Amino acid sequence: MLVLARKASESIMIGDDIEVRVIAVRGDQVRLGIAAPRHVPVHRREVYEAVLAENRRAMESRQQAAALLAKKMCGAPAPKLKSDKGAADNRDGERGGAHRAGGDS
Repeated sequence: MLVLARKASESIMIGDDIEVRVIAVRGDQVRLGIAAPRHVPVHRREVYEAVLAENRRAMESRQQAAALLAKKMCGAPAPKLKSDKGAADNRDGERGGAHRAGGDS
């Protein structure tokens, strides 16, 4: 890690297009200004870590959904969910309603 000393209004450059400027120093708090291209994400560490955690949860959820879909497509029974019972009842009702008297069958 590179450690630099800077005073208020001084800056450092990261590469050719990222500037980090010391805006103010008040007690133990330093205010920084960061100028970076729009394609370079800039986050406080706690926000960055929260985004990473949410992305991990979303990926796990997608992987679980893909595994369930693969099981269902391969003919393996999918785990029963509370909403599956209602869906099965509706499908049975639709099948019964398709054979109406006097209709085209």
